[in-house]
Amino acid sequence: MFTSGICLRKCLCLWVFITILNVIPVWANGNLHIVDKPIIWTENREQLIRDYAQTHYGLSQVTIVPQAVVVHWTADSTWESAYWTFYNEARSDGTLNVASHFLVDRDGTIIRLTEETALNRHAIGYNWCAIGIENVGGVNGREDLTEEQLLANIELIRYLHSKYPTIRYVFGHYQQDKARESGLYIENVSGYHSYKIDPGASFMEGLRMAMEQEGLVFYPE
Repeated sequence: MFTSGICLRKCLCLWVFITILNVIPVWANGNLHIVDKPIIWTENREQLIRDYAQTHYGLSQVTIVPQAVVVHWTADSTWESAYWTFYNEARSDGTLNVASHFLVDRDGTIIRLTEETALNRHAIGYNWCAIGIENVGGVNGREDLTEEQLLANIELIRYLHSKYPTIRYVFGHYQQDKARESGLYIENVSGYHSYKIDPGASFMEGLRMAMEQEGLVFYPE
């Protein structure tokens, strides 16, 4: 009974917050503040991207036509730690390093790490068509992303959807299997899969409640 009361209060607070977001426009006329802090980008990274795309998708590409947005958390406590994780071109095994297009700090600051249509390695099966948003937080699997981050993600996804009308799907990294319903999943390497919990069900529900009327497909719990 006590647990149910906590859940009810949490849902009520989320409903009130989302109602406010739907009354007050959070993105209009392109007035979205993005800080550009690019990770290293060279011909070598582009070749690594081509190699990755060919191996995993059977495609020859360095850029994408965005069709989905995948939302993550970093499992780190600072944007700097995530930034330097993504910075280098290659992993220790010589393959393309992980990276995302955007990084959202705890206070809602949006940092752009690469070109929006770059192919980045952030979600198995979807990198060929998905923009990735990383949110600072989730250390030890704790669902602790902030309201400022939720608001920033809503602003950012609205901006991306307006700029790239080809985007139809928004899902959390943990929803990667459910999102196969989109028909976008491609993976040629047998057994290449990972279990994910980010960015948490509560955060994705907040996004869905704020944006479900905007022509985007979400995957409710």
